[in-house]
Amino acid sequence: MPTLLLSASELRSLYSVELGLTAVERAFLAHGRGESLMPPKVYLSLPKYEGDFRAMPAFLDGAAGVKWVNAHPRNPAKHHLPTVRAVYILSDPDTASPLAILDGTLLTAWRTGAAGGVASKYLARSKPRTLGLVGCGVQARVLIDSHRALFEGLELLLADASEAAAQALQKEKGGRVVSLQEAAGADIVCTSTPVRTPVVKREWVRAGTHINAMGADAPGKQELESALLQQARIFIDDEEQATHSGEVNVPLHDGLLQREQIAGTLGEVIAGQKKGRLADEVTLFDSTGLAVQDLALARALYDVARAQGVGQMFDLVGSG
Repeated sequence: MPTLLLSASELRSLYSVELGLTAVERAFLAHGRGESLMPPKVYLSLPKYEGDFRAMPAFLDGAAGVKWVNAHPRNPAKHHLPTVRAVYILSDPDTASPLAILDGTLLTAWRTGAAGGVASKYLARSKPRTLGLVGCGVQARVLIDSHRALFEGLELLLADASEAAAQALQKEKGGRVVSLQEAAGADIVCTSTPVRTPVVKREWVRAGTHINAMGADAPGKQELESALLQQARIFIDDEEQATHSGEVNVPLHDGLLQREQIAGTLGEVIAGQKKGRLADEVTLFDSTGLAVQDLALARALYDVARAQGVGQMFDLVGSG
């Protein structure tokens, strides 16, 4: 069976923010109901190259897939390449045939942005007026897109350690370049930094704020002060991943947070199994990124591509 090859440019022609939000919300729902299979991420750490690879397999709704993704923070300076790149393989679970191979880098960015949007849809107060971005890189761009699709009239408050990065995002998306403190005072705050020393202080965050903590993806990383987590109503995407490498990993390890203080998963909220926001407390979504999100979006893009005749069919794997 031929395999569909989809390039980055072809994926851009197929993707819409609405498609991403729908696919990722469906993935959260299935995960919350226990209707998906998602083994733990496999990490291949390469200290010699100052990076790592991660394999992320999943099964959902009659489709299986795996993402092979890297994280090489020195890539931009050393090789003029992105920090994160990925390849995705979508497979037919019945025949084991590879249905498609596609650019997983865009997939990662889009599903990350959609995950933050879906979390805000369920956990933020109604009619938010400001969106604070702490970190103004690729993730900030897709987070802005997903939130604008869900909430009208959001004012963007942009903060980054690099003023040039904040100004570049302002030029592209609008909004105001502000201090970290002002960005953290928004109605919805999205953090997407790779830091190991927290950059958002408890006293900067107002009651009723919703925070999407998107940056922590390895043990030891932490964007928010532990005191902030202690007082927030916390939701995670997956218990094993979040406790290992999410925003909660450091305060849990240090004994400053207990597992019992985690209110549940976002999937459980969407499935109606757990209550989300209760009142004017600070809500927090700890996002580590789920393989089922990648799979749901890859399958949605594959279906659109086949319907529109986009991509190249290639006899990649022999049938004999």
